[in-house]
Amino acid sequence: MRIFTGNAHRELGNEICKHLGTELGRCEVNTFADGETSVKILDDIRGLHVFIIQPTCPPANQHLMELLIMVDALRRASAHKITAVIPYYGYARQDRKHAGRVPITAKLVANLLTTSGVDRVLCMDLHATQIQGFFDIPLDHLFSAPVIVDYLKAKEIDNPVVMSPDIGNIKMAYSFSKRLEGDLAVVEKRRLSDTEIEHGYVIGQIKDRDVIIVDDMIASAGSMASAVEIARNHGAKSVIVGASHGLFVGPAFERLKKAAPDEVIVTNTVPQREAPEGVNLTVLSVAPLLGEAINRIHRNKSVSLLFV
Repeated sequence: MRIFTGNAHRELGNEICKHLGTELGRCEVNTFADGETSVKILDDIRGLHVFIIQPTCPPANQHLMELLIMVDALRRASAHKITAVIPYYGYARQDRKHAGRVPITAKLVANLLTTSGVDRVLCMDLHATQIQGFFDIPLDHLFSAPVIVDYLKAKEIDNPVVMSPDIGNIKMAYSFSKRLEGDLAVVEKRRLSDTEIEHGYVIGQIKDRDVIIVDDMIASAGSMASAVEIARNHGAKSVIVGASHGLFVGPAFERLKKAAPDEVIVTNTVPQREAPEGVNLTVLSVAPLLGEAINRIHRNKSVSLLFV
């Protein structure tokens, strides 16, 4: 087995290798003067099972092309099997035709990965679970919930209620509420455009409760910040925000600072920069979880125990 990583999240690659007691494979991933990606594998990987750790986080196009070109280089270097470890699967939000003349990019990326030569994919917290069906190769889908829940349990929250920031995320919120032995609430909202959201009412009782708002990602934080403000307006005693993927693009930190949740919890599926003053950010590591999954895949052992 050999593990490589591109330029997307080398720190996570090192953490996973440390957990597995190995070192990252040697490769050069550079950019030509015209912006094209250059890849050179420096280790002999003939006949080996190779894992590439590369979240397709911003800049998504650059990191996706790095992944595809690395796969092609490894395949041509006679790797026996190639598994793409994609902690954050970009382009997942376009997973269906919600209007006329729009693409389904989640399926397009799946096709690109398969065509490039990937034999297996390992992802974490896909934006929509049905994306698993877009692949004609094996895909293992992990969840960061156990990592976040263990952290929340250690805080010994007395009266928790888990709130979903929208109707579409109820299943995730319900899973958290069962693990934390708390109640469930949801914010009803309508998306007017890609940037505009109209919030309605709250389903559930959150007055004088410790509210935990969970989602799969925080991008520009529009939905999350609004949910925090709604929870405050409905009498929440405290508000904690939790998400698997903390992208924090554009005005995200400014919005969170204004909404002022008590804590923002994310994992390190994507690289994290230091949060500004006024945003209490906690970053939890999923390296042990991904490392264990890689070990089980390589040894042809069951990965299903890690799905829960």
